[in-house]
Amino acid sequence: MPHFTSSDGLKLYYTDEGAGLPILCLAGLTRTTADFDYVTPHLAGNRLIKMDYRGRGQSDFDPDWSHYSPPVECRDALELLAHLGLDKVAILGTSRGGLNAMGLAMGAKDRLLGVAFNDVGPYIDPQGLDFIMQYIGRNPAAKTHAEAAAAMPRVFPEFDDVPDSRWMEEAVKHYTQTDSGLKITYDKHLRDAVAKAFDGPSPDLWPFFDALAGLPIACIRGMNSNLLSEETLAEMEKRRPDMIVGRVPGRGHIPFLDEPEAVDALRKWIEAMS
Repeated sequence: MPHFTSSDGLKLYYTDEGAGLPILCLAGLTRTTADFDYVTPHLAGNRLIKMDYRGRGQSDFDPDWSHYSPPVECRDALELLAHLGLDKVAILGTSRGGLNAMGLAMGAKDRLLGVAFNDVGPYIDPQGLDFIMQYIGRNPAAKTHAEAAAAMPRVFPEFDDVPDSRWMEEAVKHYTQTDSGLKITYDKHLRDAVAKAFDGPSPDLWPFFDALAGLPIACIRGMNSNLLSEETLAEMEKRRPDMIVGRVPGRGHIPFLDEPEAVDALRKWIEAMS
């Protein structure tokens, strides 16, 4: 399996498939490269590069949990580009991945071709953060993938018309089956890092969003999202009238990205970079 070694000695997992426009896929806070499995068939004709952040999935866990931070994750992303010999990439950022994309826009804009946000913006709704803190760093009560899948419609009521087979896919992607039950696929100390990051006033991320000026951008929002509000999306559109927007009905945080509205927005975004 492909790994590269970070400047501080961790082995970080990535995949690199396809040819064409290079798109670096950056996953959500507790997620892995598997987040992008659903959208991959819809982005054929492009080079999709996916990575597991440190402490997630098949990447090494960091002995210092304070390194689970956007600045370090941005550094890791740039080191992956150096490892692959890529000068510039587009970024498809889901949740935390979109925050990291804004960080890269502020610190390394010359490396970016464009950014697509999946259900995230410069302002994080406190309701969404509270929900994240309810589960982050904790193994689920469910003991099997089947039990977890059966519970998901209740845990995520903002998602409509999701077939049981999709919930089962989600359970398998995000939990590892062990003899003692299901385990999370990331370092439990990620919870400590997030709690520390939000212990105090939230930083103003609008200058980071504004740093994307001149780059093609898109934003996909689940219309039932508790993390990216419609008000924040409207302000993003006000600042960037050229931003491509996909509003996905019947989805909360985060859309799966294979919904027609999401696929259409991503294709238009890719065309804008062609």
